[in-house]
Amino acid sequence: MRNRSTSSSIGLTFIAAAAAVLSGCAMPPASGPAAGASSSSHLDTVQKAAVLRICTPGDYKPFSFQKADTSFEGIDVDLMTGFSASLGARPEWIKTTWANLLPDLAAGKCDIAVGGVSVTTDRQKRAFFSAPYMVNGKTPIARCADVAKYQSVAAIDKPSVRVIFNPGGSNERFARTNFKQARLTLHGENVTIFDEILANRADVFVTEAAEAITQQKLKPGLCAVNPDKPLQYGEMAWMLPRDDVAFKSYVDQWLHLQQAGGDFQRTMDRWLK
Repeated sequence: MRNRSTSSSIGLTFIAAAAAVLSGCAMPPASGPAAGASSSSHLDTVQKAAVLRICTPGDYKPFSFQKADTSFEGIDVDLMTGFSASLGARPEWIKTTWANLLPDLAAGKCDIAVGGVSVTTDRQKRAFFSAPYMVNGKTPIARCADVAKYQSVAAIDKPSVRVIFNPGGSNERFARTNFKQARLTLHGENVTIFDEILANRADVFVTEAAEAITQQKLKPGLCAVNPDKPLQYGEMAWMLPRDDVAFKSYVDQWLHLQQAGGDFQRTMDRWLK
């Protein structure tokens, strides 16, 4: 059974421009230096330095992927190029891991973190998020011949099923939270995790729908399982330094204008169609 959904039917619902505006307006009124209105805001320091430092794991197609020549490509890479230019800055990419993405941002090693970042309350405790730009829920990917076997969490969570996951992010958290009977395997590299399924050393990997669909195109023999009906609702956004309201407001306004003007959709279509 093959489940090769096109990007038009995968349920990757792009957040409407109005939602971006509301999210930006949902912040409490600025008051005092803590509100990020002072010169300490990243909005000012990035423009002054003419450099935007961007943390990314760089292992997550189609959002951010580091190629053999060490350059990066993907949805967030294209968007960051335009966003940096809006500040009169050049993008400086800082390679990190999913386990270190939030700590590196909190430590001030970068101004923004991107690359297919899921919005979670755990991350929200230590960082701000931009307005979400995509609804992108958790979706299994498996060998195409086995798709019918893995239609739900209950169907996957069996002692005979080998579930593989990458460390440090929402994929690991989903696997450990939802699969109590399946055999769990932590795999250190997100780039090669799909080959483990093809080689029959694992059966299922649960990730975001966009990645599952991208990888089924790149890896013949793998199929996303019902990507238009994810196992768990999820949103994607950029992660920002906590309490910097001025910077968040600018990021949200830039995203809104990109969505309203059509440039955002053109970027998405370039990678997802």
